[in-house]
Amino acid sequence: MRNNFFALFIFLISWSNSEAQDSSGELSVSFNQVTLEQAFEKLENITEYRFFYAKEWLVGPLFSGEYRNASLGLILEDMFRERNLNFYFHDNNQIIITQNSAIYDALPNAFLSKNISNDSVSISIPETLAPISNPVLNDKNQSADLSITETFRIGKADKSNNKVTAKIDGFIINKETKEPIPDLQIIVNNLNIAALTSDTGFYRVELPIGTHIVDLRALGIENKRVKLIVFNDGRQNFELNESIEILEEVILELDRDKNVSSISSGKDVIDTEESKNIPLALGERDVLRVASTLPGISTAGEGAEGFNVRGGRADQNLILLDDAVIYNPQHFFGVFSALNPSAIGEFNIYKGSLPSEYGGRLSSVFDIRTKSDVAEKIGVDLSIGPVTSNALIEVPVVKSKSSLMVGGRGAYANWILRSLDEPSLNRSEASFYDALASYTHKINEKSSVKVTGYLSRDDFSITSDSLYIYQNKLVSGRWDYAFNNKNSASLTLSSSQYDFDIEFDGDSNNDFLFGYNVSESEAKLKFTYLYSPKLRFKYGVSGKFYSIDPGNIEPISDNSITNPLQLDTERGVESAIFLSSEIAVSDRFSIEAGLRYSFFSLLGEGTQNIFAEGRPRTEANIVETLEFERNETIETFANPEFRFSSRYLFNDEFSVKASFGRNFQYIHRLSNNTTVSPIDTWKLSDLNIEPQRSDQYTLGFFKNFDENTFELSLEGFYKDFDNILDFKTGAQILLNENIATETLQGDGESYGVELLIRKNRGKLNGWLGYTYSRSFIRFDSSFEEERINDGDFFPANFDRPHDISLITNYKFSKRFSFSSNFVYQTGRPVTVPVGNFVFDNSEFVVFSDRNSFRIPDFYRLDIGFNIEGNHKKKKLAHSFWTISVYNVLGRNNPFSVFFLTDDGEIRGVQTSIFTIPVPSITYNIKF
Repeated sequence: MRNNFFALFIFLISWSNSEAQDSSGELSVSFNQVTLEQAFEKLENITEYRFFYAKEWLVGPLFSGEYRNASLGLILEDMFRERNLNFYFHDNNQIIITQNSAIYDALPNAFLSKNISNDSVSISIPETLAPISNPVLNDKNQSADLSITETFRIGKADKSNNKVTAKIDGFIINKETKEPIPDLQIIVNNLNIAALTSDTGFYRVELPIGTHIVDLRALGIENKRVKLIVFNDGRQNFELNESIEILEEVILELDRDKNVSSISSGKDVIDTEESKNIPLALGERDVLRVASTLPGISTAGEGAEGFNVRGGRADQNLILLDDAVIYNPQHFFGVFSALNPSAIGEFNIYKGSLPSEYGGRLSSVFDIRTKSDVAEKIGVDLSIGPVTSNALIEVPVVKSKSSLMVGGRGAYANWILRSLDEPSLNRSEASFYDALASYTHKINEKSSVKVTGYLSRDDFSITSDSLYIYQNKLVSGRWDYAFNNKNSASLTLSSSQYDFDIEFDGDSNNDFLFGYNVSESEAKLKFTYLYSPKLRFKYGVSGKFYSIDPGNIEPISDNSITNPLQLDTERGVESAIFLSSEIAVSDRFSIEAGLRYSFFSLLGEGTQNIFAEGRPRTEANIVETLEFERNETIETFANPEFRFSSRYLFNDEFSVKASFGRNFQYIHRLSNNTTVSPIDTWKLSDLNIEPQRSDQYTLGFFKNFDENTFELSLEGFYKDFDNILDFKTGAQILLNENIATETLQGDGESYGVELLIRKNRGKLNGWLGYTYSRSFIRFDSSFEEERINDGDFFPANFDRPHDISLITNYKFSKRFSFSSNFVYQTGRPVTVPVGNFVFDNSEFVVFSDRNSFRIPDFYRLDIGFNIEGNHKKKKLAHSFWTISVYNVLGRNNPFSVFFLTDDGEIRGVQTSIFTIPVPSITYNIKF
């Protein structure tokens, strides 16, 4: 036993904590911005002591201090307070300086009370460092090929405590880009201890004091093995090189099996760089149009605004740009996107069970985020096309900390309207622009902020006497903070506004100016907590304030007979609390369960009509009109929204997923057109209009082949809707003070199957998407005027059973490629006249049941040839040419069909957008 204590004594002399011994005598001395070596020389001159040290240990900040009658030990403690240095008073007036470690000449306090087991000190590992299930940890041969590259000493020995473990944290970044490396594994050999870095690259582990061999591993990063000599709590940062084996495949390798392994069902990710190779109208890059080529996402037709996702209406999609809502993300009736493609960094679409942090819409979330990387140098991206041009510039503000991105787009597109196959549009005009600015700042390793501002505007005149103007405005700010490698938070503030104006100045005396505005402001606080690698939580709160000006009209001139009118402003508050958790039940089975509890209150001031019970809602049946003061609560709704997703992994290349999601929507789009338009209005739920609700069930199978070269997914869905809003035939929506008398609310259902086959690598790549989808609605009532089609289900305006998209790209070489885009859709439902009759010497038309006929099917083929500049590493700029032909087959696809009475006869008229092949050439250059 004596030998054991002697061995421990020798060990502690080398590695244990110590506290400086005091020396006799008092000193008066001052130091002013001197090196430690200079300070030692000064102390040697006024005392009998001599210092022994290694010069390389003394590198660091200069030292200042003034002392009166202080002991030498106190001076040295102060001098080493912020340094990993200790000292020891030895015989013969010698002072020994040590780095990190210290020298003991006696056993530490309470040393004999430690648990001595098997001739060594027994160390208890805290529960927070319990072993995790990790294939790297379980494979002892994984690290056999690594050798120790560096040794790091952490912490400073301290005799005043008896700790046997130390807490170590720090940040791990990419050595070249200085970007944080998330999800990197820190693996402590022989102890079965591991940790993961957070999104900001932060990590924290607790290790026994002593020497440890640690492996650092991450996809796309060169593996590294280091030696850590741990003395006390401390911080150690690492800079790691990228793996030289990944090269241009790094993006694919990182997420190559995510479609199979992820828990989320119905999630699509748009590759913004890939979109430049897809030929679209007039050579424009458009990530929103690329989204419509994916299964389950469609549009009402060429030149139609909005998207229909899994049988949902266009107003049931939440479209976000850096967390702020965009009410109309398209220019020129949906022909062009209102987003600068060069500024977009990420684009995620959720069309299954939505994450619990999102709410307020029934069908989907389009989460679009601008680039967030801090620019290291000035970058310019220009694109010049036949209709629009755009520019983007990125400028570093503080090196490696902050940068500013500014982009803008403009159109010179008046000739487009004049070239359409419609004589009445020959004198029409159209122009639009959008601008975006984003500032990103990394405050420190734990904290960063991002601020985004956006503006878009369209001016168009369909006839010579009418001018339509509509615009989006938004601003958002986000603060991200990482408390540690387990806890992080984000605070988001945003404000959005959409408005339109109609100016009519014709030959008659009824000229007017009509205006409309909807705005919302939101604050959201979200937390993420990584309890363990198998259990993760997300939770938070959000609050949103709506303000809607339903419309106002005023005469333009003194001679106008138009009567001015201002409808009451609608105001409402929507708030929510949300919680979700990701649980790895086993290595194969994982679930994500969430709950969002939403609240909505309609606020005064305003009036609400009360209708007689058992009577249809008409102005004649209004029995009372209630008046409410400003900020008085008119009506309140509270609803739980359940979200659930699960995934079972049969193997690394095959999984099955199922999900359920319930959503509520408190704001409704008012439109009595067959397709949505930029002059549709919005209405909040009130005493007479209930919130919309949907329940969605999904089941899908996901399979990868040939080392993830091919992806195959087959997913089915069923949706049940309630309180879907529609209007009576011939309803007047604009400037209607009693809009409830024109509305109907019913139920609906949609179902379908989505097939996606994607090829990711090789000279030929692209995807084939097919959707079979049906969408039906029903408006039934005991009153005939509130029934449609006798209360039976009928197809929705956007019901298209078959939807096929084929996107291909063939690379002849690294510089030359050929692309094509083929789209086929079943024709939309329409209501047509089926007969006529004469009554009292007047002729009347008899129409079919609503939406019982269809317009002809839609199909279109676009082709493009892409030419990239040379790939020399050292060059001023990189260029890219796109030569494309839109609608190469010249298909006269009908956009809509309407009916006119001409000389007593009823005839149908078909309108189309592009009826001939439209060639274009676009030049892109990036500095």
